Amino acid sequence: MKKEVIHSDNSPKAIGAYSQAIKVGDTVYLSGQLGLNPTTMELAEGFEAQTHQMFKNLRAVAQAAGGDLKDIVKLGVFVVDLANFAKLNEIMGQYFEAPYPARAAIQAAALPKGGLVEADAVMVLS
Repeated sequence: MKKEVIHSDNSPKAIGAYSQAIKVGDTVYLSGQLGLNPTTMELAEGFEAQTHQMFKNLRAVAQAAGGDLKDIVKLGVFVVDLANFAKLNEIMGQYFEAPYPARAAIQAAALPKGGLVEADAVMVLS
């Protein structure tokens, strides 16, 4: 099994001992992305802005791997406040269309850098 490291300069650099994504065959495992600006490494202001930036960051890594958000089959979303669940769904609908990926949305006590939302994903390239 050959593992290929995927990297995009259009997404924030890893802030720990991990890769932005790893490709094995036609499957790409995308690490969690926060709502960080890839240039400044600062969080966007507020839940909505962080969520938009998070999906843009995921898209950048997906594209670096040769795919796009439409190729994501599993999405894991972590939020610090599930009161934002309806807003998450609304914003997600701006980045994904049916058939939507399988998804879990989980409340987390805290996220890195004080983020309000984070997502990781599994993508299958055709």
